[in-house]
Amino acid sequence: MYPYLRLLRLFATKNKRKKLNIGDESILPMRVCLSDIDPFIELNNGRHLTMMDFGRFDLAMRSGLLKVVKKQGWGLAVAGASVRYRHRLKFLQRYTLTTQLVGYDEKWFYFHQKTIRNDKIHSAALVRTAVTSKQGVVKTRSVLEAMGHDEMEYTVPDWVLAWADADEMMPWK
Repeated sequence: MYPYLRLLRLFATKNKRKKLNIGDESILPMRVCLSDIDPFIELNNGRHLTMMDFGRFDLAMRSGLLKVVKKQGWGLAVAGASVRYRHRLKFLQRYTLTTQLVGYDEKWFYFHQKTIRNDKIHSAALVRTAVTSKQGVVKTRSVLEAMGHDEMEYTVPDWVLAWADADEMMPWK
């Protein structure tokens, strides 16, 4: 089940965290809870991605993106992700979730997210997202302009471009 209580707490405490620019890094303290674990008493692999939702929500709230999305009647969608699991996170362990926009192209925003404990990366993901409307994907430039970032420019790092290119070659396209 989706951790709605955690999501409500994130929304309820947003004013206690400082505002961010869309290019800033969101840092959230987290803990592995009972509802997060698998039979090996560690953070479930699928739950890693669910927790990363919170990082993107936090950045969207604190940067003003979520406000613009709601005002325009748009939505947010994940369009792809690659995750690398490196070390286990055990029940009740605390960790930090970091989220940062690493680039965008015409359609997609690319986020790099990491779970970190004691300065060690436990998992990392590259997540491609889109802002959507009833007409389809909203161009990233339109989203940034609606946020007041008319002049913002990001180059997409080579490693992100390589990932996106490889994803285009997948047979399920």
